[in-house]
Amino acid sequence: MKLSESTHWFSTPVIRHVSYGILIGFTLSVTSTSISSYWRLRRSQRISQEQFEFQPIDLRSDEILNGVTGLIGNTPLVRINSLSDALGVQILGKAEFLNPGGSVKDRVALRIIEDAERQGLLHPHTGSRIFEGTVGSTGISIATIAKARGYDTTIIMPDDVAQEKVNALQALGADVQRVRPASIVDKKQYVNLARRAAVEFGRSGIVKSLEDAHISHELQTGSASVVVTTTSSHVNAEGTVDDPMDEDLLSKPRGFFADQFENRSNFDAHYEGTGPETWRQVDGHIDAFVSGAGTGGTIAGTGRFLKSMNEEVQVVLADPEGSGLYNKVKHGVMYDRREAEGTKRRHQVDTVVEGIGINRMTNNIDLAIPIIDDAFRITDVEAVAMSRYLVQRDGLFLGSSSACNLVACVKFAKKMGWREGQTLVTVLCDSGNRHYSKFWNDDYLRKANIRVDHSLIDDLIAQPGPGGPSPQ
Repeated sequence: MKLSESTHWFSTPVIRHVSYGILIGFTLSVTSTSISSYWRLRRSQRISQEQFEFQPIDLRSDEILNGVTGLIGNTPLVRINSLSDALGVQILGKAEFLNPGGSVKDRVALRIIEDAERQGLLHPHTGSRIFEGTVGSTGISIATIAKARGYDTTIIMPDDVAQEKVNALQALGADVQRVRPASIVDKKQYVNLARRAAVEFGRSGIVKSLEDAHISHELQTGSASVVVTTTSSHVNAEGTVDDPMDEDLLSKPRGFFADQFENRSNFDAHYEGTGPETWRQVDGHIDAFVSGAGTGGTIAGTGRFLKSMNEEVQVVLADPEGSGLYNKVKHGVMYDRREAEGTKRRHQVDTVVEGIGINRMTNNIDLAIPIIDDAFRITDVEAVAMSRYLVQRDGLFLGSSSACNLVACVKFAKKMGWREGQTLVTVLCDSGNRHYSKFWNDDYLRKANIRVDHSLIDDLIAQPGPGGPSPQ
């Protein structure tokens, strides 16, 4: 390039244009930075002024539940990570301990009371009283819902159940009567006493003389198990009424025997509630449903619904020591060798596990037996070991029946040789906070000769299945 051309390139117009460009760019940069700083300052001042001015949360109407009963059901499924990972399957627990009454029995209690109200057998806020014989959880659920619906409760239970359950019932205002454990054929058995108490409700206020002997205080219910009595005198001798809308009849207190063992509402609560919920939550992908049985409602209702959706779903019973259901499923006979005289710790069921196990057929058990595909006898030692295992590995603090169910899950998965992600669903019936004095009390267990073996579940998982060694 010639010198003259170079000099022309740096001539005054070129320098001027370049300078203008630099000046404009610098000005824009400074201006944008200033504007940004200004808005940051304004925002900081606004946040500082409003830091204690909380804004209301907008809620849809369907997010607001209707009282304590609105909290019942729709419990989540929780993956039991330790067992699932160790076995190569999906073990899911229906977290029923999250119900407001703390157990799966909330569903049953609510359905029994709602059905009675729909049938006109119970009317709230009339001084009526609900009677039930129970080992605890159903009583707590009934007492909880009764308070919300305007009823009183009388709960009759064995005197050897965990004290925590008694404390909960008394806190809920229930009249608690504790009796010695006895066979169902004994008039002093707790269920029989609850029925009798309902029958006697208000009797002294009605039959004041022989002239009133033609008056009945028992109402026809259409069910042999459900007992309803009234203090109204407007009832015929055979238990019928001339006018169902009679004001005296509707307003006077009634006695109602819930009878969870025989009441069809128990089954319906699970067939129409727990079962459909479970099916939706797993999106239809379920290979087995595992459950214990106390009254039979949970395994019958949930199991029948799941099988109605897919007949290949396996329904498995977890049965504690002393219960006759295992032999009923396996051998067709309701009997357990521990029923031999002089060998039992308890009269009802010879086990530290509370809430499941029974030695008689009930209406709800009758509905369950035909659909149960397999059964496992779970020992007290196994249940205790599983409860401790779950606390240590998963942080799950569960009750005795929940632990039984999970032992059965492990045993069934091993028996089937499943290790390819098959799904087993079970029921986490209640938490451990109702079992401090017995199931979660090592001193009590030692006195009952029940050892606490922390390695038992590891050993159970490590046992080879029919298809070879289990995954580690």
